[in-house]
Amino acid sequence: MKLLGNMNLKNSELYIGDTSCSELAKKFDTPLFIIDEDDFREKIKSYKNSFKSKKIDSRVLYASKSMLNVYTAKIIAEEGLYIDVVSGGELYTVLKAKFPSERIYFHGNNKLYKELKFALDNNIGTIVIDNVQEIERIINILSGTDNKQKVLLRVNPGIDAHTHEYIKTTKLDSKFGESIFDENIFNIVNSIVENENLIFAGFHCHIGSQIFEKESFFKEAETMVEFMKTVEDKLDIKIPELNLGGGFGVYYTKEDNPFELGKFLNEYIEKIENYIDYYGVNLQTVDIEPGRSLICNSGSTLYTVGGVKETFGGKDYIFVDGGMTDNPRPALYQAKYEAILVNKANKKADNVYTIAGKCCESGDILIKDYKLPKAEIGDLLLIPSTGAYTYSMSSNYNRIERPAMVFVSREGEKLAVRRQTYEDLIREDVY
Repeated sequence: MKLLGNMNLKNSELYIGDTSCSELAKKFDTPLFIIDEDDFREKIKSYKNSFKSKKIDSRVLYASKSMLNVYTAKIIAEEGLYIDVVSGGELYTVLKAKFPSERIYFHGNNKLYKELKFALDNNIGTIVIDNVQEIERIINILSGTDNKQKVLLRVNPGIDAHTHEYIKTTKLDSKFGESIFDENIFNIVNSIVENENLIFAGFHCHIGSQIFEKESFFKEAETMVEFMKTVEDKLDIKIPELNLGGGFGVYYTKEDNPFELGKFLNEYIEKIENYIDYYGVNLQTVDIEPGRSLICNSGSTLYTVGGVKETFGGKDYIFVDGGMTDNPRPALYQAKYEAILVNKANKKADNVYTIAGKCCESGDILIKDYKLPKAEIGDLLLIPSTGAYTYSMSSNYNRIERPAMVFVSREGEKLAVRRQTYEDLIREDVY
């Protein structure tokens, strides 16, 4: 297993910084989401320092759908990032963290009336409009008031990045945004520009997730800048802001080959500057929205081995005390991971196991056919690169409690999310 962030080995055991994974298990129990806070903050600083321009304002927005709780939102605020939310619940969480409302962007293809009302009542900075119906909803809420709301329009540039079918967001038949190839796009933009309650700031786009091809992002940027120039000329307006989304690929297994982020971001901002000069647009602000690439490799999940099974069919299993309830990605996307027995970290990995969860579901498999040392009941197994889209997608399937989450840093451990109890599981039930 590749050691990520501040992981290190001491006396045949895995540590995160100076913190022993075994001690974390004793103190907080398992399954346990562990976030390497120092690594997380270092990645944030790297993004801010690398995606920087002398010609335009460059903003880094944390994509909160990847992983969000109050403590995470506080870190994002402290580090000076902006944040994007995609639901009323995410917005509520961010506001509870006292995140500056002017640095919040609100996404979503079907924002409910109550969510839009909540956002507008709390004076959030930017709403990213997804479709024509949403324009009407916002106007209805603001009608008769003197309030003005800054908005971006999400558009689809039609760039087919090579990624999993379920996480492509820019195909011509995508559920997200309005196509730049639709002749009606100019009427849509004009309807926003002419409304006295709306401030049209620019466009948003996003081409997908877990993308390893730099050229896909460069093509997206050029396509959007060229499109902005067309809109500026046709409607005789100036467009100050462009949000290019995210989707930068990260390491899960040796099959993944992410580009060196700092170098890429330097090249990316330089390309954008060149496109702005070449097409002569009035762009003042460019945004990107890394979520997975900020938090994924800083997060791990720690489990206790509850059983080891040799089947008649020849497959050997390790059963852990979590599974698809805390990480549905293998079942949803056939996602692949690495693993380590943290208390046997230096022992030879000469046994092939399939790591299965405890759900009553044949598909509850976290890793297939992976080499580890001989496993025994009570061993601790850690799966890295689970910072994104695990906790945020976790469920109570089989009425299993969601795990706790702890942030580990040089300052010690911080419990950010307590472990659910059985009482939590029936809290909303009506007797």
